[in-house]
Amino acid sequence: MTTSTPPRTLITGGAGFLGSHLCDRFLAEGHEVICMDNLITGSPENIGHLMGHERFSFVKLDVTNFIYVKGNLDYVLHFASPASPIDYLKFPIQTLKVGALGTHKALGLAKEKDARLLLASTSEVYGDPQTHPQKEDYWGNVNPVGLRGVYDEAKRFAEAMTMAYHRYHDVETRIVRIFNTYGPRMRLDDGRALPTFMKQALTDQPLTVFGDGSQTRSFCYVDDLVDGIYRLLLSDQVEPVNIGNPDEISILEFAKEIIELTESDSEIAFKPLPKDDPQVRQPDISRAKDVLGWSPSYDRAEGLRETLDYFEEQIAKRQTKETAEV
Repeated sequence: MTTSTPPRTLITGGAGFLGSHLCDRFLAEGHEVICMDNLITGSPENIGHLMGHERFSFVKLDVTNFIYVKGNLDYVLHFASPASPIDYLKFPIQTLKVGALGTHKALGLAKEKDARLLLASTSEVYGDPQTHPQKEDYWGNVNPVGLRGVYDEAKRFAEAMTMAYHRYHDVETRIVRIFNTYGPRMRLDDGRALPTFMKQALTDQPLTVFGDGSQTRSFCYVDDLVDGIYRLLLSDQVEPVNIGNPDEISILEFAKEIIELTESDSEIAFKPLPKDDPQVRQPDISRAKDVLGWSPSYDRAEGLRETLDYFEEQIAKRQTKETAEV
């Protein structure tokens, strides 16, 4: 009797928020998972529960230099990149390098191994959009020399290179455009709206809302996103696919939701709007529905309740640590 070997999957950025959830999903699907991360924004805590798993291995590596994997590979998921404004403004050169050089290395590896590559792109390729909601055939409105350009243009370049490898080297490629995603393992201090609001509300600090709070976002629970990514990888869809939850909400209303959810005494503090901050963000997921049979299953209230437990735990850990250091 012969036993088939499990598919081998490399996940760059695998110790990050999204990457670690992907490691969980692919292990659950029976894959051997190689997690690669240089840990500048990822955390060993995100994958600590996987250490010792017989089909999981971790390699600390900066993928902008080179990527080496011994043996065969079936899939490469390129998720390495700072992804929040506070991170990519702190690491602008690294963000550009991982979008350009890191994508080049990942595609080269996929070509060498005859593996299928899935690129993690972003709704930020649409910039501050002039069409609403955003469909995949919209080319975007991005300021290439603005502060956010280091992330937006890195991802736009990564998409162009991915399509070039597909067209000229016949590499099997997939591109996911990820919209705002939330869930356990987000960092308290990553600067995005949800963890910032959660941290502020749970410690009874004012919730920081930029501008008048009328700008909108559409929040997708991480389990839904991971399911969409998994379906896309196994599909025949080469063109980019939006994965996100179309349930749009203003940032001000979102802040009020968090205050109500946490039963906080926090108030709202308004601050000036950062330059090039998108005014609207909402995915058109028609392609995901038609091609992948995918749509989100978590509503925001359900996802936020799941996420609240994690943030309460993180706040408690931090407070315990601070008390011990006094």
